[in-house]
Amino acid sequence: PPELVTMSAQNQPDPLFDIRNAFYIGNYQYCITEAQKGKNVSPEHKLEKDVFLYRAYMAQRKYGVVLDEIRSMAPDELQCIRMLADYLSGDMARKNEVVKQLDQKLSKSLDVNNVILPVVAATIYYHEQNYEAALRVLHQSDSLECAALTLQCYLKLDRLDLARKELKKMQEKDDDATLTQLAQAWVNLNLGGEKLQEAFYIYQELAEKNTATPLLLNGQATAYIAQGKYEEAEALLQEAIEKDSNHVETLINLVVLSQHLGKSPELQQCNCKETHVR
Repeated sequence: PPELVTMSAQNQPDPLFDIRNAFYIGNYQYCITEAQKGKNVSPEHKLEKDVFLYRAYMAQRKYGVVLDEIRSMAPDELQCIRMLADYLSGDMARKNEVVKQLDQKLSKSLDVNNVILPVVAATIYYHEQNYEAALRVLHQSDSLECAALTLQCYLKLDRLDLARKELKKMQEKDDDATLTQLAQAWVNLNLGGEKLQEAFYIYQELAEKNTATPLLLNGQATAYIAQGKYEEAEALLQEAIEKDSNHVETLINLVVLSQHLGKSPELQQCNCKETHVR
């Protein structure tokens, strides 16, 4: 888990920091490239590196790569990742089948060391809009990523009060972490008003510190749209679409924006499947 890696080596650089950070800000190709290099990664970090590698492939909708490369002899953590790829790439019947498998898996005694299972299970339940089930799984883990997913579930349930409490816990654990910064932005977007500009600055700062990914550009654009700054939002979304012409969130925001601007959106056809929880 991210915090254990950092805590166990307080005076040493975290070998997976760049890989993990790239994934969280939506810089998936960089995440894949760095994970494939795998330099300076000890055997105990290799599994977590592979987990982020395959999650980045899924974020790029390359489910076939994940399904082909993760074999039946792979560790449980990678089997969980394969299950998520199976779910995300499946039709409705297949999705229902995977949810059944997940329910069965969770009904048995679980390996507490498998920190990826709560993330995968909660992601699947999130897509199923079964936020209560997602929260039940997430409460079994104290990782920062599980806290971020918990916060997103609370926002979906319109429980801004609980989302703010979860954010406070994240800030106490690691105020500077990218996930904590993103969580602050999500809460600010939901609070609205003057907090919208604060949300914009968080996304802008993350983009300046790292790179302007479609995920971060959409965050900025969402803040602008909520403030009625449609032209500024349009410029950011155009930048995002140039980086990834099939980015689902960008395409959705362009449709929303076109309604505000009274334009007819010239959007190319895309396979608008949600790829992973934002």
